[in-house]
Amino acid sequence: MMQTMEENKERVILVGLQLGRNDNFDHEMEELEALCDACYLEPVFTITQALDAPHQALYIGTGKVGEVKQAAANMDADMVVFDDSLSPSQARNLNMEIGLPILDRTALILQIFESRAQTREAKLQVELARLQYMLPRLSGMGVAMSRQGGGSGSRSNKGAGEKKLELDRRYINHRINECKKELQAVKKNRQTQRKSRSQSAIPQVSLVGYTNAGKSTVMNQMLSFYGNPEVTDNEHKKVLQKDMLFATLETTVRKIAPPGRPEFYLSDTVGFIDKLPHHLVDAFRSTLEEVCNADLLLQVVDVSDPYYREHMRVTQETLKDLGAGDIPMLIVYNKADKVPTFAGDIPMVTSNHIHMAAGKGVGIEELLQMIITRLFPPEREMNLMLPYSEGSLLHQLTEQGTIVAQEYQNEGVYVEARLTVSTKMESLWRQLESYRLEK
Repeated sequence: MMQTMEENKERVILVGLQLGRNDNFDHEMEELEALCDACYLEPVFTITQALDAPHQALYIGTGKVGEVKQAAANMDADMVVFDDSLSPSQARNLNMEIGLPILDRTALILQIFESRAQTREAKLQVELARLQYMLPRLSGMGVAMSRQGGGSGSRSNKGAGEKKLELDRRYINHRINECKKELQAVKKNRQTQRKSRSQSAIPQVSLVGYTNAGKSTVMNQMLSFYGNPEVTDNEHKKVLQKDMLFATLETTVRKIAPPGRPEFYLSDTVGFIDKLPHHLVDAFRSTLEEVCNADLLLQVVDVSDPYYREHMRVTQETLKDLGAGDIPMLIVYNKADKVPTFAGDIPMVTSNHIHMAAGKGVGIEELLQMIITRLFPPEREMNLMLPYSEGSLLHQLTEQGTIVAQEYQNEGVYVEARLTVSTKMESLWRQLESYRLEK
């Protein structure tokens, strides 16, 4: 009988280096274990070291390298996994010293993304990131990159030294260019879809947050409660929902159409993680642009995780890196039913955050109301007499408000308008106040 990946897990030694005062080091090592589990690797032993700076040639000290080698032999390990990005020379040196394949955190996350990618776009994005990672590591591919896949056919036969390396380098550079061209075509198609949605005047909301916080669960519950009535079966519109890291890679956009209330688009995006490889951020940038074009972000946080504040910090930094740091945001503290402090009080709502339990459907209605209140603030009517010299102000009012009536008179333009009451409109309200007429 053929063994499954779960039954045939490779045994790995985990190695972590604590640099200076890192209060999150224990969490990082726990997360490394979870990443290994998501990659069907079985951690059998963990070795850590505290240093002020990484060893230039070996990342960890020479004594620790010997310790890792001995532990690997004792535990019959197949591989050693490091909780950080290693330089190509460090990976090669460690392989030579320990005698086992070496994986760093970046390679591990790349493998998970590679196994999860389903659509053509996601597969291209992951391949591009993997090739960019491999390029400077070519001379060590036989050992450090053995799990990253290799050539086939005639390319699987090793040639002579530098000639083989140069052929590999040319091939990878060629494939990188091909991936970029293909992704550019996919990006144009995505931009067309995005432009079509933006022209519909329906606002866009994006779910963001740390991986496995419950973004897909929120999306699916919204579809269950308020799915698009024009779709006969919203069940088929739901996204993969699973308790695992990076269960979903694709950005999915769905229309939420609550009866008697305004519609909006809701997008589910790839989750973030600490030390997310920059190759992946760059490769997935076109997909993550959905976030940058949102009118409102919902940061979903697993409040039952003891490190949730650190997860929020990572999310904020990633959003800032993407250019989405200034977009209005609601904080969704999910899985609050697992925290005794909140369990009896959910859903618990304030002006900009909610404690809820999406998995149980608790707080979905309250979250919807928060979204609608933020996206569709109340309007107030105002009567104005604008001087003809304030043409630009009239144009701004036309763009951002609703003109009910307009009449050109001797002293200026008489305008009856409706304008939303929101922080975003404060500046315009102040400019219009001096031209306001009493009813």
